[in-house]
Amino acid sequence: MLWNKGINFDVKCGRVRKDNMCMKKFISLLLTAVLLFGLSASAFAVNVQSRAVIGANLDQTQIAQVYQAFGVPRGSAIELYVTNSEERMYLEGLVDEAIIGTRSISCVYVELLPAGSGMDVTCSNITWCTPQMYISALATAGITDARIIVAAPIPVSGTAGLTGVYKAYEDLTGQKLDSVAKLVSTQELTITGELAQEIGQMDSTSIVSELKNMLDYTRNMTDAEIRGQIEAIAGRYNVSLTETQYGQLISLCRSLESLDPDSLKKRVEDVQDTLSKVSNARTQIVGFVDTVKKVVTSVAGFFETIASLFGTQQQ
Repeated sequence: MLWNKGINFDVKCGRVRKDNMCMKKFISLLLTAVLLFGLSASAFAVNVQSRAVIGANLDQTQIAQVYQAFGVPRGSAIELYVTNSEERMYLEGLVDEAIIGTRSISCVYVELLPAGSGMDVTCSNITWCTPQMYISALATAGITDARIIVAAPIPVSGTAGLTGVYKAYEDLTGQKLDSVAKLVSTQELTITGELAQEIGQMDSTSIVSELKNMLDYTRNMTDAEIRGQIEAIAGRYNVSLTETQYGQLISLCRSLESLDPDSLKKRVEDVQDTLSKVSNARTQIVGFVDTVKKVVTSVAGFFETIASLFGTQQQ
């Protein structure tokens, strides 16, 4: 009986050991599953403070490329779409028909930031508009304190990008932006972009910013007097403007006068630091590139000199 009990005891112990091992494996697998689920859930958790606005004419491959430019996984932001007809609401009459096209390609990612954070704008595959142009124009529309990425799967001008930003910002805040401000903002972006092709990106943005700060005075000026002010501003930046460009800037000035001058001035002042930082960063990059070019040229010249010396000796 003792022997049998011993055998039964061993058998029972074996079963207990086996059951314990099974239980440990089960718990281990369960914990692993929970951990993996938690990681994947956090990786794809929707950020309710962000929106991704996708051009309605993009295919799935192009959308994947755009999200890669955004630097966030698809599904992490609430997704909206913008159509070509929506873009035309703001662009028609301001941008050449060939630039507007018939398809919606530009996309934007917009994330709200805490008050006082300022604007953070980057571009990918945008050939015409620069971050500082967007920052200045968005301030006119009433948009501040946001991180914005304007991107496209192929090179585009970027003028339609504002439409996506308007749509994202209004959906995020639940408040409609002033319709006139949106139209003037788009007008500003297109005029600044056209100017930039002739006089440079920072100069064009700076001239427009100075005009926006003069609205208290320009309201009571004639077109000829405003032109005189524009000439003085252009002179400070050592740039020459054409008659067409003077006309565009005067037209923009009159459009800006339809907005509340005090709130616009405050927004313009709020983005000045950001514009300065973007400008300084760009200047440093250009300076670095120029330095590298000089070093490469010097090194190349050095080796050419050495080669010529050896060539002379051989002769």
